[in-house]
Amino acid sequence: MRNDPIERLLRGLYSAVLYLLVPVTVYHLIWRGFRQQAYLHRWSERYGRYHQRPGPRVLWLHAVSVGEVNAAVPVINALRRGRPDLRLLVTTITPTGSERVRALWGHDIEHVYLPYDLPGAVGRFLDHYRPHAALIMETELWPNLLFGCRDRGLPVFILNARLSERSLRGYRVLAPLVGRALRTVRTVAAQSLGDAVRFVRLGARSEQVVEVGNLKYDVAVPEGLEAFAAECRRHAGARPVWIAASTHEEEEAAVLAIHRRLRARFPGLLLLWAPRHPERFSTVASQARAAGWPVSTRSRGRWPSRDDAVFVVDTLGELVQFYAAADVAFVGGSLQPVGGHNLLEPAATGTPIVTGPHLHNFSEISRRMLDSGALRIGADQDGVGAELAALLSDDEARGGMVDAGRELVESGRGALAQTLVLLRPVLPPGQ
Repeated sequence: MRNDPIERLLRGLYSAVLYLLVPVTVYHLIWRGFRQQAYLHRWSERYGRYHQRPGPRVLWLHAVSVGEVNAAVPVINALRRGRPDLRLLVTTITPTGSERVRALWGHDIEHVYLPYDLPGAVGRFLDHYRPHAALIMETELWPNLLFGCRDRGLPVFILNARLSERSLRGYRVLAPLVGRALRTVRTVAAQSLGDAVRFVRLGARSEQVVEVGNLKYDVAVPEGLEAFAAECRRHAGARPVWIAASTHEEEEAAVLAIHRRLRARFPGLLLLWAPRHPERFSTVASQARAAGWPVSTRSRGRWPSRDDAVFVVDTLGELVQFYAAADVAFVGGSLQPVGGHNLLEPAATGTPIVTGPHLHNFSEISRRMLDSGALRIGADQDGVGAELAALLSDDEARGGMVDAGRELVESGRGALAQTLVLLRPVLPPGQ
């Protein structure tokens, strides 16, 4: 309620703390800029200031980074097909998310960084772009942003909404404020029943929350996938291939150790390595060379040669294609408590999957994949290596996982259709 004195008090305290932390945000951008230069650019957007003049109203979708942008692809492409007259704006927080937006849609879709959750910055953003509706991917619960949308009569949808037990505990301190902000949302389109229940526990009203399924199941396999994989194999030669995808810095030593052990058993084995963050591209290439292996990269060598032991995928937007070129995939963010990354992309391409044990961001998907036989989980670095070795030596086991993964993806589709039905009433009249 707008006249809620507790809301005003909590918002005031929260906003005061954020304003005090503004110097920290500047330090953060500079610090990140030393590792990834893109953080040193476009600061005005992060504080809600724009050089271009306001244009027509937009339909706005927010996706934090690459993973959320990829999850939003089915929605955005469906909207573009059905309503080509709509002006679409996609915001991200990370430069890698920004690069992914540009790689997917070029300049056909507008992009800026979402400003920090400062009342002034949020207000300038909303007043500049005047959205028809706000579509927020997964779990971005910024109180001033949500209250700002409510105060302007802007309907907000949280799409593909997920909330793990760990994230729910993380909101504990701000729960009185976040719960009030959450109740301003038109609809929370939850990935699963468990996610829906946790959103209600956080403060949403039960009538706000609907379980629609996970948009990641509606992943579209890129055209020419088989031809891409065949071309990669032709250059690499007839030998086994595994891919380490979306790995984090703390997992890099494990990937090197696993590859060394696997090559002792499978001479000539090729590792396709796609780190999660672009600033790690050159580092992992250097680490692999220091280990004594011939290394090439996608940006320089285009394809792995027959002599390469490691091929670093140092580009954005091509991971799905390289999944298809591998006999088995390790999906990172799972050997450390990051929570895992998208398991449905390799399943859709027909690649058997191995992960570490930390999968709390994909608990429902990983459970279903494990139950269906589409996933293997190693308890630690040695366990992951053992599972990879077992699959590389067993064509029949890999074939069974491929069939199970593709069947699971196909059976899980449908969230996109339900999401579009939810959005239809708030879209502006067609031109």
